[in-house]
Amino acid sequence: MPTPPPPAAPAPEPAPTDLNEIERGLSRLTYLAGRARHHEHLKTVTGLPLDRAAVAILRRLAARDCEAAPRPGALAVRLSVEASHVARQLRHLEQHGYVARAPDPDDRRAQRVRLTDAGLAAVDRVREVSRRSVEEALADWSPEELREFATLFRRLAEDFTARSENSVDVRPSA
Repeated sequence: MPTPPPPAAPAPEPAPTDLNEIERGLSRLTYLAGRARHHEHLKTVTGLPLDRAAVAILRRLAARDCEAAPRPGALAVRLSVEASHVARQLRHLEQHGYVARAPDPDDRRAQRVRLTDAGLAAVDRVREVSRRSVEEALADWSPEELREFATLFRRLAEDFTARSENSVDVRPSA
């Protein structure tokens, strides 16, 4: 009796609709959050004379997972920007009293950067304006929906962060 041919390989499944919708939503939110118009609103409401890059540095310095007083080069790596870009922004922030630099105790040639009280207050104002924007957008959501979304969104951010720390091979596939 002849051996039956092996079964045909299943056709690849299309990307799930839910994943497509999540990707589209994240892309749209990223676009909206990065728009100049959004930042101009933030500047107007907070009264802070800071551009988007300066706000990003202040937020990074205030982040829970940020080293207490990082070197400028470490900030550049965490923000995925050139060190010279961070150096210019830090000069501006220092001139306005938002950050202070001090010699690195482990290497006197290097510097460490920390938020000043004015820098902490600026970050608090930025966060409050951002939080109010989120609150307005989600005003019609129930407390249960907000709780569930917060849990899932935190998990999403943690998973993205964990994967972004892995090295990625971006060579095109054959």
